[in-house]
Amino acid sequence: MLQTGEARTLRPVTASSTLKLTDITAKAARLAAFDNHEQIWLGQDDERGLTAIVAIHNTALGPALGGTRVWPHATFDAALTDALRLSRGMTFKSAIARMPFGGGKAVIKADSKTEKTPAMLEAYAEMLAALNGQYYTGEDVGLTLDDANFLRERTPNVSGTTVGGSGNPSPVTALGTFLGVKAALKHARGSDAVSGLRIAVQGLGSVGWSLCEQLHSEGASLIVADIDAARVAKAREAFGAEVVETETIVAAEADLFAPCALGGVLSADTIPHLKARIVAGAANNQLARHEDAAHLMRRGVLYAPDYVINAGGLINVAAELAPEGYDRAEVMRHVALIPETLMDIFQRAEAEQRPTNDIAQAIAEERIAQARAA
Repeated sequence: MLQTGEARTLRPVTASSTLKLTDITAKAARLAAFDNHEQIWLGQDDERGLTAIVAIHNTALGPALGGTRVWPHATFDAALTDALRLSRGMTFKSAIARMPFGGGKAVIKADSKTEKTPAMLEAYAEMLAALNGQYYTGEDVGLTLDDANFLRERTPNVSGTTVGGSGNPSPVTALGTFLGVKAALKHARGSDAVSGLRIAVQGLGSVGWSLCEQLHSEGASLIVADIDAARVAKAREAFGAEVVETETIVAAEADLFAPCALGGVLSADTIPHLKARIVAGAANNQLARHEDAAHLMRRGVLYAPDYVINAGGLINVAAELAPEGYDRAEVMRHVALIPETLMDIFQRAEAEQRPTNDIAQAIAEERIAQARAA
């Protein structure tokens, strides 16, 4: 594993490769989402259909770690902005979870259903290998466990696989989120019981579905939304869930709103329509802007910072890279600390009358500063 401060020499791609690797850090710096990122790489292979961005935000705590998202962004700048925002969130997620990794994220600009091919993934594996330990990745939206296995067979820079790994990290992310939901309920309502509560879950992917299973098993009444009609039909059958449109679930009559789809769902446009008094979900970048947390606070809504509550998956995949090897019991112990971290943030935010994400960011930045000083 690349250690902090170690020289970074790119491994050249093979002479027969059609992959082109370019440092676009200067180009990325013109975007509002740029936050002193250390390095941004663009991998292009027209022959094999790859356009991939790897954003490395901060490596003060260790090499960058973050998933790979496959998504058909309308423009290159939209994909780049997504990578910049997500990688910054990963820095804070690692720091607040006390993981020895920095923040990074990859975005492959493609439709995962129609444009993702073995040839494209081959090219991406070459890109990961060429980065030579700067960045470790795993599954995310549009990149399946099978895809991660495919990559892991070609480069060691992939975790969360069944090829020498611990398997799909989504259930661990969902478990941490479920525990975080209970912590938020405890702080806001005085009880962590979910039985009888109406909980709106946006997004029924691997994490959202697993979260629904846990909430349903403890007696919650579910309201769900997803762009996949088959998934919502399955949720109606399995959980007796009420189904609403993805565009209107924010306004659902619910006790708690759990965003588990793409980010940016909480904005100046949507927050005024929010009925739930708690937001606690697994999606990354739930806020359209950092300032939106203050808007939630003014409306009396308790917000569980996304990169705190959804850290279970990161904790799990990072454990695969530990020098002593993967320890499932240690992972579960670490995930069980998520509620404690959230409760500390909630209490500090209340005492200082500051938004919860400001408190979480301050804690993360303190730990990063300490690492730099050391």
